[in-house]
Amino acid sequence: MKKNIPFTGFRAETFRFLRDLEENNYKEWFEAHRTVYETQLLEPFRALISAVSPAMTTIDPAFEMRPHKVLSRIYRDTRFSKDKRPYRTHLWMTFQRSTTHWESFPGYYMSLDTERCEWGMGLFSPVRKIMDQFREAVTQEKESFKEIALEVFEAGYETQGEKYVRPIANDLSDFYQPWLQGKSIYVNKSFPLTDERIYSDALAHSMIEDFSRLAGLYHFMIEAINNE
Repeated sequence: MKKNIPFTGFRAETFRFLRDLEENNYKEWFEAHRTVYETQLLEPFRALISAVSPAMTTIDPAFEMRPHKVLSRIYRDTRFSKDKRPYRTHLWMTFQRSTTHWESFPGYYMSLDTERCEWGMGLFSPVRKIMDQFREAVTQEKESFKEIALEVFEAGYETQGEKYVRPIANDLSDFYQPWLQGKSIYVNKSFPLTDERIYSDALAHSMIEDFSRLAGLYHFMIEAINNE
């Protein structure tokens, strides 16, 4: 049984592999460089998952923690796509309850590509009913939600999500509108590959701290959609 490898950061070779894969996205090249993929991308990602998982369990003990479920696959599903390139040139990890889906429940993510590292949390592809429940909760609990939102902004996050063309009418101030006007709502932050944290265990420590500061918003979302 393979021992857990401590996370010591990604390497320059990680991103060189991803850039080369962008230029050589076919099976023969990938198989010739599989060892690089496994040692410079797959193993560090698995080590990062192991490093942050204990902290994520304190946020929600029901999070899916099995590495093969947390980490995305590099293989693309091309069955229904015009783009037949077989491999992704970015990978991501997610923390979500194993019995839930992105259409109805919030979750955390972290992703890495050839230009940046980013992470965040939220309702990424919710059905309309879920967003309506979230909007109602913000409206009914606006003061407590504002405290949560201010903590999120203080941690350096920005609101994201596809917006409706026509604004949704409400009586709340401008502060709340980024949270109310979307088909989805999530927060994230990103930083370039020149950030030194990416290349050391500081990345895991930063993720743990940042994800912990989103715990209030995460639990607000869960309560809002009546799943607790």
